[in-house]
Amino acid sequence: MYNWYENDIFWEVMAPKLFDTKPLSETLQEVDQIISLLKLSPNSTVLDLCCGQGRHSLELAKRGFKVTGVDRTLEYLEKANAKANQQSLSIEFMQEDMRKFKRLHRFDAIIIMYTSFGYFEEHKDNMQVLHNCYYSLKDSGSLLIDLMGKEVVARIFCERESYKLNGSSYIEERKVSEDWSWMENRWIIQKDNNKQEFKLSHWLYSANELSNMLMDTGFSSIKIFGNLKGALYNHKAERLVALARK
Repeated sequence: MYNWYENDIFWEVMAPKLFDTKPLSETLQEVDQIISLLKLSPNSTVLDLCCGQGRHSLELAKRGFKVTGVDRTLEYLEKANAKANQQSLSIEFMQEDMRKFKRLHRFDAIIIMYTSFGYFEEHKDNMQVLHNCYYSLKDSGSLLIDLMGKEVVARIFCERESYKLNGSSYIEERKVSEDWSWMENRWIIQKDNNKQEFKLSHWLYSANELSNMLMDTGFSSIKIFGNLKGALYNHKAERLVALARK
């Protein structure tokens, strides 16, 4: 039996939510902030790990960076590649499990955006992702991870919410377990007479826990921010953004 993140139907059904007009409208600003935080120089090589349909990859390529986008969902990659072709952008898109993808000293920077880290139940698998990133970065290269930190989730936690989006009705139910280390979710999506239910789960990391994981991987300099603008990670934090330099 496969895990939730290996369920292609889940990613197909969730695409209208994940790639809604709101996240798309935020792409330009997010890429500005990514470039600023990473201090990317012209022609830098960037890996967009778990790139989805490539919204960050496409914008980075437009700005002259050499981009590789990796994701496990073939349908997303096909759409990303079609958009790149339409815009005459040269981007390498690859289908691969993030636990397996690595290239020795290839990239100046790696980004993992939109809470795409911490899916794997076994801690060693998530550490393998970090080791792969370390292996793939050039000397002095940087890794940027953007997710919802444990502290942020605790402050805004909502056990159940319902809403409508793009003609579909959504119900999200959440349960925290393992001493606030694990989040279990039940999502119900209904459009017309079609009702689908999915269960998904992932790790919840505090700033200190993620920092320790990065240090254990070998990164020498780690900074934590409360958003992509570089704000402090405090009681007002919107996200947990970790910047680790090799």
